[in-house]
Amino acid sequence: MKKVFVLLTVITAILLFMVTRNKEQTIIIYSCLEQFRGEELQKQLDERFPDLAIRVMYIPTAKAAAKIHMEGENSDADMIVGLETSYMHFIEDALGDISGYSHQEFMEGLAPADHDNLYVTWERQAGAFIINPSVLEKHGLPQPQTYEDLLDPMYKGLIAMPDPKSSGTGYFFYKSLINTMGDEAALAYIDDLERNIKLFSESGSGPIKLLIQGEVAIGLGLTFQAVNEINNGNDFKIIYPAEGSPYSLTGTGLIKGRETDEDIRRVFSFLVNDFLVYDKKHFSPEQILVNQENTIANYPQNIQYADMQGIEDMSEKERLLGLWKY
Repeated sequence: MKKVFVLLTVITAILLFMVTRNKEQTIIIYSCLEQFRGEELQKQLDERFPDLAIRVMYIPTAKAAAKIHMEGENSDADMIVGLETSYMHFIEDALGDISGYSHQEFMEGLAPADHDNLYVTWERQAGAFIINPSVLEKHGLPQPQTYEDLLDPMYKGLIAMPDPKSSGTGYFFYKSLINTMGDEAALAYIDDLERNIKLFSESGSGPIKLLIQGEVAIGLGLTFQAVNEINNGNDFKIIYPAEGSPYSLTGTGLIKGRETDEDIRRVFSFLVNDFLVYDKKHFSPEQILVNQENTIANYPQNIQYADMQGIEDMSEKERLLGLWKY
């Protein structure tokens, strides 16, 4: 009995040591997701891995990319979630090999081309013309249907668009115009559009906020934010131009050197195979997976997407932002 007691004591001590070790070594996830999504991720991680200390830290996209690019393998982060793919390419030298982690079936063209060993596509962020009909009615104006319609002087001061230099949303509208029209025509179009713009907002959510306040009638904004406001009782309308809904993609990856840590591997596998599906189903429903479910009411169906070739190209982004005058 004494030997059994000693053996049980040793086993207990080892288990306690392992738990203490895990709790002391915090796994850090940089999150570029909205706060409420990060909070849900933290909740689910705490429930799934009670033996681990995991911290989800919100860091804005550009700041997260700059920090990881500068620190490389010495980054405080162990993984990054929801970072725009152009920035995923920017930090690719700091990313570890994640071959074999993801078991998702992505729609054609949405898995990372030539980079599927470095990151997993996390979501598609897409936009549309978001309309506040009551403001248009107050001015006796029709609802615009095309990019060309937005140039009509009757909409002067009634349009908001995110600034491409500070907003990924603004950039994907800009890139869509470039892809559709070519540089010269797109830049001339933006010169004409600027005459009707009330504000180039710093953030992608800026136009939605102005629409809520009734300060503009038309916002070039994110579809999922518009749907959220519709479900909150705002009488908004979503209109897609003939060129399709512009979008960008985000990704999720591991920092190089973390691939050999079994605890980090467990957390990352949960992130890209379980929480990714939950996030698409409940928060960010633009389709990226072949068999993707959506529980969000009033979300548009059968969306036609714009040609976004080159949206992940950071050198192209820098070139185009250099041409932006506003």
